Amino acid sequence: MEILFNKIIMNILNLNIEKFFQEIYNILKSSKKELDEPWFLIKEIEYLINFNDFEIDCFLSSFDFIKKEQWNHISINKIQFILESLKILDYDVSKLSRFLSYQGFEQLIKEILKLEGYSVISNFRFSDKSYFKYETNQKRYEIDVIGLKNNFLLLIDAKQYNKRDSFSALNKAADLQYRRLIALKKNKEVLDSIISDLVKYPNKLKKKLPLKLIPIIITLEESSFKTSCDQIPLVSIYKIKSFLNELKDNLQFFNYIKINKISIQKHLE
Repeated sequence: MEILFNKIIMNILNLNIEKFFQEIYNILKSSKKELDEPWFLIKEIEYLINFNDFEIDCFLSSFDFIKKEQWNHISINKIQFILESLKILDYDVSKLSRFLSYQGFEQLIKEILKLEGYSVISNFRFSDKSYFKYETNQKRYEIDVIGLKNNFLLLIDAKQYNKRDSFSALNKAADLQYRRLIALKKNKEVLDSIISDLVKYPNKLKKKLPLKLIPIIITLEESSFKTSCDQIPLVSIYKIKSFLNELKDNLQFFNYIKINKISIQKHLE
């Protein structure tokens, strides 16, 4: 049995994995966007036609994004597939992101930040209890993705905008994101709770101060504009990694807020 298993694994390693990934990509393109883990019949995958049941099980077990389901079906985790495809297919992440729902797009951004060493929370909602709500006539806010690394706290608004969307739409989204930043700054208890959730080593927090709170718009496709009128960065998901790597050097070009004092509540174990 072990010899047979090893033989199958050797055959798998010799297969054209890129062709398999390409077929999965084409299948996912035709799936409903709102489904994060769509199901497909195994027989729909031409690549697996000549495999017997045992070989199929061995092959599929090699990939984290596929799970064998009932009734000869498989489920495919779109986010995990995209992250794996970046190593296999000659596609950029914006092309791979087109079959994601809005929530899936947010989740992909979250996973990319985590891979880059950020502590992340998503879909954070808070109420404005400051006088700022009287200026804006807005009491409730939501931030799609918040990421903390070193002394950078990123406040991200995910937009599946493409090149055809106008600059005015991007600029409006950036203005609203900056408003969320101001509201967060004016609600210190809320900001403190975010940092408490994100920081791994509270005793090292002082070394991070002052924290730099940076509002960001992340889009599906790259715009010809790099910032909004108020210097809020407009970043395509294709450029997100380079943006993060170069953030320290480019910070001078962006609008952000410094926070010099944070009160951390210790979590009881």
